[in-house]
Amino acid sequence: MKIRIKTEVEAPLNIVWNNFTEELFTSLNPPFPPVKLIRFDGSNTNDVVELELNFILFKQKWISLITAQTTTESYIEFIDEGTTLPFFLSKWKHQHRMEKTEKGTCIIDNIEYKAPFLLSFLLYPTLLLQFMYRKPIYKKFFKSKATV
Repeated sequence: MKIRIKTEVEAPLNIVWNNFTEELFTSLNPPFPPVKLIRFDGSNTNDVVELELNFILFKQKWISLITAQTTTESYIEFIDEGTTLPFFLSKWKHQHRMEKTEKGTCIIDNIEYKAPFLLSFLLYPTLLLQFMYRKPIYKKFFKSKATV
């Protein structure tokens, strides 16, 4: 399954890229499930991000490896791929792309995932909502960074 979400922010490309940090990452997490950040190396190739998802009755580990990072004058992107995933996912690949626009930057989340059996279809609305939740956070976060 694939999900693609675009968010326009009022900040230049370099500001957006320089602020793809632990602070932004933790602010993007939705209220459920609560996420504990165990490790955050960054967004460059071979960096690792490790999370613990708390589903109240049980916890799940999620580890992603940054497998690629590209910088050009017009865009910056990096890809995280799940190496250790919660039981309900069998594949996770997330391309974070930031494109320069006339008014700032367009952040594009391209997510590709697989789950066992029909669970991929059942997860789609939940994952879509979790990534839509990020849109106003991105806008507010980068509006404050653009004026600093």
